[in-house]
Amino acid sequence: MSDPAKTRRHAERVRELVASLVREIKDPRLGMVTITDARITGDLREATVYYTVLGDPTEQAATQAALESAKGMLRSRVGHALGLRHSPSLAFVLDNVLDHAKEIDDLLAEARSRDEEVQRLSAGKQYAGDPDPYKSEDEDEEGGEGAERVGAREDLG
Repeated sequence: MSDPAKTRRHAERVRELVASLVREIKDPRLGMVTITDARITGDLREATVYYTVLGDPTEQAATQAALESAKGMLRSRVGHALGLRHSPSLAFVLDNVLDHAKEIDDLLAEARSRDEEVQRLSAGKQYAGDPDPYKSEDEDEEGGEGAERVGAREDLG
């Protein structure tokens, strides 16, 4: 097993290589592809490449098929460029960045609307209890029960 730094370097190199090699694929099914990330196992035998495709689900499926058919060429070129004894097997995974971004935007909009509702409900309201719930220093200096006890001890001594 290799060290994590070496694994990260190889994963980054796989991402760069696949991104440049995808431009050379002459398959008409291949759409507007962006390679977003690559992960490689510790033994450097299997690599997962994440990509996005601009277009509808049919274009995404066609791009998936084009990448699967070019997998052998990509694997051999990546393995040769990395200089490894065994070329890593490649797996392509569609990375739905736009779907995730839309989901996050929807959650943020919901949080904003809830915050506005809380602000609307709390307008003109006051806190329960004293306006200053903390004990002030003036109360301690007035000499309460604590001062009497100290004086009683001095008389005993």
